[in-house]
Amino acid sequence: MVKQKSLLQKTLLLYLPLVAIMLFLLFPFYWTFITSIKPESELYGSVVTYWPENITFTAYQKLFGEFNFLLPMFNSFSVATITTIVTLTVSTLAAYAFTRFEFLGKKIFMGLFLTNNMFPNVLLLIPLFAIMRSLNLLYTPISLVIAYATFTIPFSVWMLTGYLKDLPSSLEEAAMIDGANRAKAFVKVILPVLMPSIIATGVYIFIQSWNEYTFAVLFTNEETRTIPVTLKNLIGQLGVQWDLLTAGGIITIIPVCIIFFFAQRKLIEGMTAGSVKG
Repeated sequence: MVKQKSLLQKTLLLYLPLVAIMLFLLFPFYWTFITSIKPESELYGSVVTYWPENITFTAYQKLFGEFNFLLPMFNSFSVATITTIVTLTVSTLAAYAFTRFEFLGKKIFMGLFLTNNMFPNVLLLIPLFAIMRSLNLLYTPISLVIAYATFTIPFSVWMLTGYLKDLPSSLEEAAMIDGANRAKAFVKVILPVLMPSIIATGVYIFIQSWNEYTFAVLFTNEETRTIPVTLKNLIGQLGVQWDLLTAGGIITIIPVCIIFFFAQRKLIEGMTAGSVKG
């Protein structure tokens, strides 16, 4: 009797709230998917259907056929990948310098990195636009990489600095005693230990670059449009192309889901790094 009561309490207090939260979180994705496979008669009809009577993938065919959705996908993937590589390289070296060396203005620089995240990115639009135009980089993928680096690098430096502070300096000191220089000790000793944290930071950078809209709408043209800008163009003055918009949304989240699937173990290790002392 006691076990049954305990099981009932656990069901009411734990499982039911968890199920309710999962339904709340997953329903938007479900609704987006079924909207993308509905025929126009059901999509714009007066009766709301929670599962299409006639499944169709016409929206996906139109998206890749008439709208050439592969081009913005390639642009988004290229910009996000390059931004992730550049940001991780700069941020890892900067975080290592901040945690292992003492130099003039160290606290000031760290304060500037933190201050950068206190202001909205839209404040950088006009100065960055002027800089890109003067450098003839406007409407190129490089302009987006530079623009994204202005907010991904400061945040990544702070993240990686926190992780590196938990790594004792005795690790590379032992390697240098054995004959390795500092660069070799960093590559052979620190990087492997830091890899979960680097992957966690890299996932954040990639997602931020993949989903960013404000800079993308200003620094790209028809040939260099990214996915968020392309999807926004499906919303016009005469209406919204819900089938194409939702189909594009489903395709957009697939790369992110793949990244989380393959990197989830390292991601969890990186997110929890330093949480246990001792």
